[in-house]
Amino acid sequence: MRKDKVRKEFEDGSKQNRISKGTSITGDIKSEGDFRIDGTLEGKMESSGKVVIGKDGKLKGTLVCKEADLEGVVDGTLSIEGLLNLRSSAVVKGEVSTGRLSVEPGADFNATCAMGTSVKNESEDVKKEAGKSA
Repeated sequence: MRKDKVRKEFEDGSKQNRISKGTSITGDIKSEGDFRIDGTLEGKMESSGKVVIGKDGKLKGTLVCKEADLEGVVDGTLSIEGLLNLRSSAVVKGEVSTGRLSVEPGADFNATCAMGTSVKNESEDVKKEAGKSA
């Protein structure tokens, strides 16, 4: 692969970012690319791509993204523009707004949920408010 192609992948955020198992972060993260959490994040995760929370992953706080695939534990507020996919090992508590929802048997979903086209507007409002407070 040519060097200019490698550089472009990093510049446009097309690589997947990751918080590995055994890593704990407190704070806010904003990413233009996809993101995978196998460790622990306490704070706000904002991504214009897809966020995956693995079986060992934990998020306590806010998640704002285009799509999400959850296998781990989430306690807080989720604002997903497109599809929220809950795998059988997922545990979700809090408030959820999503365009579409898929729940596998065995998932623990104990949250208030708003679904549909109005969710996209809510997601954009959350992003605007976050930008004002930064």
